Amino acid sequence: MKLYHVWQEENNDYDSFSDMVVAAPDEETARDMNPGYGNDMINWNKENFWGSWATKRENVKVKYLGEADSSLKERQVICSSFHAG
Repeated sequence: MKLYHVWQEENNDYDSFSDMVVAAPDEETARDMNPGYGNDMINWNKENFWGSWATKRENVKVKYLGEADSSLKERQVICSSFHAG
């Protein structure tokens, strides 16, 4: 399991997530994780009505941070940053 910093710069308004740190097996899985809804994965083929994250997969950036502790679960959001309005 690996740790990733995942962020977006498309939606920086109130009531939006700017970034998160996740445990995931690979970069692609990390990019598709949902910052606000546990282990739910984002379906990029559906329109994003909740509006608190990026609307396009290509607008999500990912940076590898290192290896995760073995006690962490796959597809786990460790922390996320939400900007309440």
